[in-house]
Amino acid sequence: MRNLTISLLMLLSTLGPAAVIAVVGYGAVKAMARNPTASPKILLVMITAFIFSEAIAILALLTVYNLFK
Repeated sequence: MRNLTISLLMLLSTLGPAAVIAVVGYGAVKAMARNPTASPKILLVMITAFIFSEAIAILALLTVYNLFK
């Protein structure tokens, strides 16, 4: 039962940031298709959003690890 709980929490803690990355990537591709001259600004914002999203995922996984250590 403990392994199932850990697996479920890890799935939930990585599912949110993965969805954020998908939405941001989709929006960035659409924005670059509409306005190619703004690509450097869009790329910077996209990478920043990815970094924050991955930081949330890492913090969530570390929290799950420490809870079930």
